[in-house]
Amino acid sequence: MTILAAAILSDRANSLANQPKPIQPHNLDLDQPKWVDQKQANQRLEALSENYIERKIAALEAGADAYIWLLANPSYRSRSATERSWPPITFRASQRRLIQAYIHVGLNRAQRYRDLTRINDWLSAVALVDALTQLSNRRAFDLELPSQIQAARTKDTPLCLMVLDIDFFKLVNDRHGHLVGDDVLRLLAKRLLANMRFYDMPFRYGGEEFVITLSNTDLIEAQGIADRLRESIACQPFQLTQSIDPAGGEPSETKNNQINITVSIGLTELHREDDGKGLSFLHRADQNLLQAKAIGRNRVVSV
Repeated sequence: MTILAAAILSDRANSLANQPKPIQPHNLDLDQPKWVDQKQANQRLEALSENYIERKIAALEAGADAYIWLLANPSYRSRSATERSWPPITFRASQRRLIQAYIHVGLNRAQRYRDLTRINDWLSAVALVDALTQLSNRRAFDLELPSQIQAARTKDTPLCLMVLDIDFFKLVNDRHGHLVGDDVLRLLAKRLLANMRFYDMPFRYGGEEFVITLSNTDLIEAQGIADRLRESIACQPFQLTQSIDPAGGEPSETKNNQINITVSIGLTELHREDDGKGLSFLHRADQNLLQAKAIGRNRVVSV
């Protein structure tokens, strides 16, 4: 919230000072110019300026965004202490305009700050989400994995990592086109979400590769989850929204605008010697994925 601090230069304001000033600024009557000694006038202006600076510093250090120091009318300064209590101080038209201008600037600044915060939040969310699958992307994974590793070690709980890759995905793109390939990626993301626990976190790592973090899950339990995901993908064809050219696909592969795909999965559990960023953790899961590909695909390899 923008804070506007206003001070009235008057006998009452100056009486709050603990130490008397050599030359009191309120003795300088700006509304009734008169001939004064130039040196004395300069001293008074210097005292007035120094007093203003000190008050402004104090206001800004207290958290104000702006500071206004308005001179009270001579008629107010001429009142006794009793008379000053009522009626309240009145401001000139120019002073009222100055206060209104400060308030307007403060409100505009606050609105710009809210707008900027909202835009930054939106950009942050967009930067961490894969546009095609609506899953979190690799950047989000790179930020999340170290946090999950630290949490697992702090709580002394197991953590597993699954790397999943679509088998022969390049052939899908080559035979049916990239629109069908994109459709497969979107449908696979939905299939993953439908067959995972609510606290498991899937990410699209890149291309046809996905990673899934399994918090508070040991390797035996993670193996069962990975096998269930693999079977749910292999045993149920994907109903595409994009049309498939019958001439572009094998009869065993496509039927009624459906396509069968399989995935290979590399799985590993966090080790005590793994680094805090998760590089060795991820590398081990990726090596298991390569082994699953090498020994025939459509399988889970865990170490």
